[in-house]
Amino acid sequence: MNRNVVLGAFFASYACTLHASANPLDAFGLGSRAAGMGSAVAADTSGFDANYYNPAGLARARGLEISIGYFRASQYLKTNGHDNDVDPVKGLVGGLVAPGTLLGVPFAFGLAIHLPDDRISRVRALRQEVPRWEMYDNRNQRLFLAANLAVSPVKWLQLGGGFSFMSSTEGKLDIGGFLNIFRAEDSQLRHQVDADLTAVRYPQLGARVELSEAVALAVVYRGEFKLKLDLSAYLHGDISHLTTAIYALDTHSVNNFLPQQLVVAGSWKLSDDLHTNLDVTWVNWGAYVPPVASLNVGLDIPPPAGGWPNGITPPTAPAPAKIEALKMNDRVVPHVGVEWRALARPTWEGFARAGYEYAKSPIGAQTGVTNYIDRDRHSMSLGLGLRALAPIAELPGDVRLDAHAQLSELVTATTRKADPADLVGDFTAGGHIWNVGATLTVGFP
Repeated sequence: MNRNVVLGAFFASYACTLHASANPLDAFGLGSRAAGMGSAVAADTSGFDANYYNPAGLARARGLEISIGYFRASQYLKTNGHDNDVDPVKGLVGGLVAPGTLLGVPFAFGLAIHLPDDRISRVRALRQEVPRWEMYDNRNQRLFLAANLAVSPVKWLQLGGGFSFMSSTEGKLDIGGFLNIFRAEDSQLRHQVDADLTAVRYPQLGARVELSEAVALAVVYRGEFKLKLDLSAYLHGDISHLTTAIYALDTHSVNNFLPQQLVVAGSWKLSDDLHTNLDVTWVNWGAYVPPVASLNVGLDIPPPAGGWPNGITPPTAPAPAKIEALKMNDRVVPHVGVEWRALARPTWEGFARAGYEYAKSPIGAQTGVTNYIDRDRHSMSLGLGLRALAPIAELPGDVRLDAHAQLSELVTATTRKADPADLVGDFTAGGHIWNVGATLTVGFP
């Protein structure tokens, strides 16, 4: 039974805890223009990035736009001075905006995608006692897709909405056959593995109001979503012709959770060449579903006639692990962005951008047995943009190239345990994240 016990223990490890998560755009933005402005663009967007920041902005597009870009967020996060080797978040971003009219009303369709270049979805399970960067380690390793519609019933009002899609996981393992506990090499086992990635949808809605030519306000709602992870294992077979064994295990958990969000934003045009934006995002972390799994284990090994041979003791079903709750607090996250048209020529324009974001950690003090590491984050960003107007006769629209660099500093702090005999003990954690990328957009009139 040793082999069966090891396999069962492997699946039982999923019962301890899984990572909380969101999509990668919450942490690093979508598109270089927005990232360079600290993601403060909900009242000032009209390109493919509106599919995330505010779908109502799609109705402001003046023509068909196609965008493609790439970004890489390298994470240098440490505990007790040692790099934790948290994987980078990287991949392609892109999308399109297709405007038109519907019954005489301006109308637009938008599509956006983030496609990781090394995985489309990742599941990573750790015991709740194992320290991990809860908000950065696994949360952003996701494929993201959004589709939205927008209308502008009057010139000063835009409305939009749609759905975003993420991938969740289901898996099954079935093992059966003959197990020789006296001569392991004579065992014959067969297995079958079935895994499935399933799309999960959540809604988003947005509105934008132009109070004047210089001032616009916006409000955006992003719905809650849960990415479930369901795993099951079924082991069955004959043990040395003595008896049969059946081991059944089912786990059900929320692999990733993003609470609902409400964004209130404003954009102020200080001059023809300079404007500033402010986005304030309320994140309902208080409704957080802890990353824990419910575990159901069944073990049936009837004794053979005459009892078990000397030296053989059958295993028993593992006792359920005690799961400690993880408390999360609602947070308000401010974003500030500035864009300056530094150069204006008849055939091209140049832009400089800057932004700042402050995200206070929603995770409560980890003084008990759990070790979900997080720290308050200060993010400073810079961006550059170049727009060529009708660069060639075959392209009467424009071509835009935007680039950004963002440094996120996670404040170093020490977590002190209430129990001096804690297996992990006190630890000091902090670090920084570099996020760089570029986006190319081609516009058609």
